[in-house]
Amino acid sequence: MPATPAWPPKSAPRLFVAETLAAGLSVRIEGNPAHYLARVMRVDAGDTVILCDDVTGEWAARVSDVGKRDVTLAVAELLREREAVPDLWLCAGLLKKDRFDLVLEKATELGAARIQPMLTRRCVADKLNLERARAITVEAAEQCARTALPELCAPVKLDALLAAWPEGRALFFADENGGEPAAQAFAAHAGPAAILTGPEGGFDEAERASIRAHPAARAVSLGPRILRGETASLAALAVWMARAGDW
Repeated sequence: MPATPAWPPKSAPRLFVAETLAAGLSVRIEGNPAHYLARVMRVDAGDTVILCDDVTGEWAARVSDVGKRDVTLAVAELLREREAVPDLWLCAGLLKKDRFDLVLEKATELGAARIQPMLTRRCVADKLNLERARAITVEAAEQCARTALPELCAPVKLDALLAAWPEGRALFFADENGGEPAAQAFAAHAGPAAILTGPEGGFDEAERASIRAHPAARAVSLGPRILRGETASLAALAVWMARAGDW
């Protein structure tokens, strides 16, 4: 007797949706996600799609109708509750588009709770298309079977970020001039935290001084090598997750 196929199938496509999901809910998918389901994945009535809402978790849904421009899904079963996310922010100097795309994608994979793009004097880029950036984080989460998305903020200037810094959140400053070894500092910390990394040209001396003078800031070193902005952000996130996060 043949084995009963697993449900939902591992090959089922995954999508994040804006609606808060519940069993029995009918969800209409439009635009690019509908094109992906109907034309790329070629779903048909009765097929399974995995939905996530960044609120309740991950749900199995069945295709009830495939139209010319939309796909309708019937939410069937909660598979996993939304994952717990370590309370870590990444405050990263804005980089050129392709390099910051990498930061957005990999910071989502690594589990940052918030991504805060930052503008400094040496930033080459000064704008971020938030809609496009959000799409990058969503796609990364879908591909990695995550049930939570990072909060994505609009870029802010460094001085504004420091002036509005919340009490009780440690600010680990990845300073190319040196500091406490990052792994050691992260392992000794408990509670809300953030990692601050710079742009292509690094921080200038006035910016470095203002960061170090901030009461929440702790300068840390990522080792003896000078790292590019995207490498510093992702290396610091990986070390934090390994020592104080959820790895």
